[in-house]
Formats: sequence, C-alpha cells, structure tokens
Amino acid sequence: MHKQIYVNLAVGDLGRSKAFFSHLGFEFDPKFTNDQAACMIVGENIYTMLLVKPFFQSFTHKTLCDPAQSTEALVCLSCDSREEVDRLVAKAVAAGGKVPRAPQDYGFMYERSFEDVDGHMWELIHMDPNAECVS
Repeated sequence: MHKQIYVNLAVGDLGRSKAFFSHLGFEFDPKFTNDQAACMIVGENIYTMLLVKPFFQSFTHKTLCDPAQSTEALVCLSCDSREEVDRLVAKAVAAGGKVPRAPQDYGFMYERSFEDVDGHMWELIHMDPNAECVS
C-alpha cells in the first residue's frame, strides 16, 4: 500500500497561505519548502503541498480553476473532538478564512467547513466512535 499522501493545492500568494495555515497550528517541512512550494505537515505521512500557481501549472496541461468560484476538491480532516473542530474553524476565520455553511450534525458525525485564503474548501469532522452510523 501507499506510504504517504500529498494533496497539492495551487495558491496565489505562498506567504499568505503559509501564514494562514501556521495560524491554524500547522508546521512546514523546510526540506521541501522554498519560494515556489511549501510542504505543510498535516499528520503522520500526510502532507499538503502549497504550490504557487505557475509552478502548479507545470504539472498539468489542464486549466487551473479558481477555487473561490469552482470546487476542485474537498479536503477533509478528522479531529479528536467537536471542540477541536470548532476551535480550528474559529482559527481559520480569525486568519482570514470564510465559513460557507452552518455546522452539520448527523449524530454519529459532526462536520464544519471553511474556505482558506485561496478559496480551497476544507472540511473538519469528528466521528463519535460509539454512535451508530445512519445511512
């Protein structure tokens, strides 16, 4: 199986994006960070590569979308508690992010979303291990 995952996101201003995610508590691997890209450590063996748009474009022949206008992906991260979900969303808003919709409570799962400074959609969830999943 795979040993690591890298989610690559195009960003308009690398410094601004790094500051935003640093405010949320994320750190960056300096070995894979320069003026074109920043390797954000999300978890054990999980990384997000923040790539300036011209550098990102060099990896694909397709047109880049504007994540503030179109959805390219939904990046979903699990949290240890509902409080952690709420705390991270509050930090995202304080750092310039936007909340596109109200929290969703499905009983077994609590979910909130935010858009980062480039418009990428991030979902944060807490799943209650003792609740029954509703289909």
